[in-house]
Parts: sequence; C-alpha cells; structure tokens
Amino acid sequence: MSSGKLDPIDRKILAELQADGRMTNVELARRVGISAPPCLRRVRALEEQGFIQGYHARVNARELGFEVQVFAMVGLNSQAEADLARFEQRCRDWPLVRECHMLNGEIDFILKCVAPDLSSFQRFLTEELLAAENVITVKTSLVIRCAKVEPGVPFDVLEARASEVI
Repeated sequence: MSSGKLDPIDRKILAELQADGRMTNVELARRVGISAPPCLRRVRALEEQGFIQGYHARVNARELGFEVQVFAMVGLNSQAEADLARFEQRCRDWPLVRECHMLNGEIDFILKCVAPDLSSFQRFLTEELLAAENVITVKTSLVIRCAKVEPGVPFDVLEARASEVI
C-alpha cells in the first residue's frame, strides 16, 4: 500500500484518527473540511484498503498489574523461511509477547514482552522462549522507564516532504 495513492484529505483523515480514534464522523468531517457522508465513505475506503488496520485503547500496563517490560533479542539457528514463519507463529501464540519484529543484522528478532512480575517473565523465558525450536540465543533488557510512546506515523514529516517535491 503506497501513501502516494492518498490525497491530502485522506492523509488529514488518517492523521486526525491517529490522534483521536474515538471522535465522531461529524467531528472528523469538520476537522478535515468536508461533509459527513463523503468523510464516512473515505474512512471506510481507507479501512478496506488497509491504511486503517484497527482502533485501540491505549491502556496503562503498570496500572493493570503488568510491572515488567522486557525487550528480548532472539537469534535463530536457521533463517530458512519456513523456520522464520514457525517462530513468528509461536510469538503470536505467546500472550506475554506484545510485539515481534524481524531484524537485519546479528539479531533475528526483537520481542517486546510484558509480565506481571519478574518471576513470571523468567518462567516464560526459560520454559517457553529458550525452549522453542530453532532458538539459539536470547539476550534480554529490562525496561527501567519509558520516555516516549508515540504510536502511528509522523504525518507532518510526510507533508513536509510532499511540499519539498512540489
């Protein structure tokens, strides 16, 4: 999916929904400068085309009892496509793994994990992750604090780049 297919109104819709996915269609239409019916049609088209993948509430993990956040850098014995796909499926099946990214370089995958406490993460690490087929190394880093969480993409960077091209 290329952002080149999007006109300025579509990009504005995406930026506004990214900032506040709970606003009404009427409010969204007002903010982007079009009437409500075409705004709703555009939002539905953006969903169908895969530009909008879902709507989520950002919850406070610590307030919910998930005190531990860890990044796990995973090395695999084999990087054959079938082995990569099997590992990715295992990650999707593990509830403590919240994000899984395949990387280029020394590390094959980085996993963002959450757990209620350190012993729960340690149990997952030793009984699940290290025991998983094809896993050869795991290095972990415990998060001390988070300075920034900014989901989505910086639309203002795209807009600045587009104005430079013109």
